[in-house]
Formats: sequence, structure tokens, C-alpha cells
Amino acid sequence: MPAIEFHMDGSLARAARHLCQVSVRTVARRAGLDTKAVRKYEKGGDTLSAGEIQQLTDALTYFGARFVPEDENGGVGVRRKFTRTAVTMIDTWEDEGGPVAEDDV
Repeated sequence: MPAIEFHMDGSLARAARHLCQVSVRTVARRAGLDTKAVRKYEKGGDTLSAGEIQQLTDALTYFGARFVPEDENGGVGVRRKFTRTAVTMIDTWEDEGGPVAEDDV
């Protein structure tokens, strides 16, 4: 079976960012890119190099996006890395609060 090349375009980047509920500014900072360049790319501008697109893809993956390559069953897509249950559990853990301390028993 031949390898299927994955190419992320601006609309897929925007969809992934919205799915992960993260701002352009946060994704751009994580990717080491200019916020305006990311916004322009998401709107269809060819402003990013192949290396920058990879940096953006890596940043979106860090925030929980999982990209689905095109295959015989359908086109390119994006989904959440974690299930809804896992996201709820992570949110609960993050909201627990309390002082930070050593937890060695």
C-alpha cells in the first residue's frame, strides 16, 4: 500500500484550531510563527513555507488535534486526539486546585 501524502491547508488548520479551542496567538506562539501570518494562512493565503506549515501542524497536534489523511474512504480531516470523556477528566484534574507540593509517600 503506497504512503498517502498529507497536506494541511489553511481551512484545515483553522478547523483544527477551533476544534482544540485555542487562539491563533497561542498556536502561533507554540509554532514560533507570526500571528498575522497564521491568520492569513487560515484565510487561504499562501504565506507559510513547507517548514512553517510543519511547525503549525506540530503545534496543533500538541494542543490535541489529530489529522486524518485522505484515503479511499474520504478526504483529509481533523479530529480530537482525546475522547470527550478524557477531555472532561483532564478539565476536572486541571480545576482541582490546591497547593503544589511534593507527593512522595
